[in-house]
Amino acid sequence: MTTKTRFAPSPTGYLHIGGARTALFSWLYSRKHGGRFILRIEDTDLERSTQESVNAILEGMTWLGLEYDEGPFYQTHRFERYKAVIQQLLDQGDAYYCYCSKEELEQLRNEQMANKEKPRYNGKCRETPGVSEGVMPVVRFRNPSDGEVVIRDLVKGDIVVSNKELDDLIIARSDGSPTYNLSVVVDDMDMGVTHVIRGDDHINNTPRQMNILKALGAPIPEYAHLPMILGADGARLSKRHGAVSVMQYRDEGYLPEALLNYLVRLGWSHGDQEIFSLDEMIEYFELKDVNVSASSFNPEKLLWLNHQYIMNSDPAHVARHLSWHMGEQGIDPTDGPDLVELVKVQKERCKTLVEMATISRYFYKDFDEYDEKAAKKNFKSESADVLQQLHDQFSGLDNWQGEVLHQIVVNLAETLGLNLGKVAQPLRVAVCGTSVSPPIDMTLALLGREKTLARLVRAVDFIKSLN
Repeated sequence: MTTKTRFAPSPTGYLHIGGARTALFSWLYSRKHGGRFILRIEDTDLERSTQESVNAILEGMTWLGLEYDEGPFYQTHRFERYKAVIQQLLDQGDAYYCYCSKEELEQLRNEQMANKEKPRYNGKCRETPGVSEGVMPVVRFRNPSDGEVVIRDLVKGDIVVSNKELDDLIIARSDGSPTYNLSVVVDDMDMGVTHVIRGDDHINNTPRQMNILKALGAPIPEYAHLPMILGADGARLSKRHGAVSVMQYRDEGYLPEALLNYLVRLGWSHGDQEIFSLDEMIEYFELKDVNVSASSFNPEKLLWLNHQYIMNSDPAHVARHLSWHMGEQGIDPTDGPDLVELVKVQKERCKTLVEMATISRYFYKDFDEYDEKAAKKNFKSESADVLQQLHDQFSGLDNWQGEVLHQIVVNLAETLGLNLGKVAQPLRVAVCGTSVSPPIDMTLALLGREKTLARLVRAVDFIKSLN
């Protein structure tokens, strides 16, 4: 049987860290076993589901590179199929109409809570539905009243649940629309899902879904429930911990591979290895190696990983992602050096692509003013003559190469009897507007002749205007 996994988010918000990890683990399992990965949009909550959220999920999956083999399927397109299955369960006697009003159910719940009992439906309509005029009934699944359900969980081990603990859940609302536990069962059955990998907040749903599958004569998939992700303080992950949209990590300058690498280590390990290529993730991933306990989200670790990926990935790959960030900052990459060459000189210095775009701005756009501290320290009255001589010597160059430019700077320092920094630093501030940049030879080579000469003229005039 072909291995099939699925990622089935509800489009009621963005694709967040927890959902992305579930998608990744499901994707890795299908890839490792030569199977197929399904994307299913569970949009039956018509009040809360939005197209904006659907788009956010699709965008997040695309950015992460988690390509799906089937889908996206939308549950709202399958209502007729769900209705047919609900009718089948009614015809089999495995479901029944319930006419209990909301008020009755609320009163029952309050009484059970007062008696410190587990709130559950008491089965009033199970055998003799009390038809009420003007009341549109719901449909409930007739859960087995004895025996037990054994979940052979691939992460947590066997979980045994007595059927007496399960009440008759609603599978169709009074308007005829299916509920989550019905639609997800029909989808998994129809789509041939063999392995359901999802968060452990679904454990309570699993025995109910297994009973519905048994009533339908369908095979039972294997289940793997992933532990929660917590904040560093041990609390449930929230926005203040970093539980934001996956796309916000793109916006903040993270590479998708860095985020995937971080997510795979949230609850899974392979020895002491920290950095994994996608191929290594697929090769090594096993559900038995997923931790049983919850994981803690550590933003500093993610930032460290991102820096590793920026430094060690193919510069052309980093440049493709950097280009988007340049555009976000109003920078046209064609107005300066090739982005691949830029990445090569900046990659050691930047932990995010936003940072790289920001500190590289002067390569592409003229700056309005000099950094005040840098100018005060390096633009002395004698600096004007140094920069003028550099301008004159640079102007006569036929070969605008880093080594040649560097040698001119070194020779001028020796000629003037100055420390190299007394020449290189005023030059750096003149052409960059700041005292921090890559090595001056690389900076000048990337900046190009035209920008370098124009900025030297501007700096000379600026220094002279101070005196």
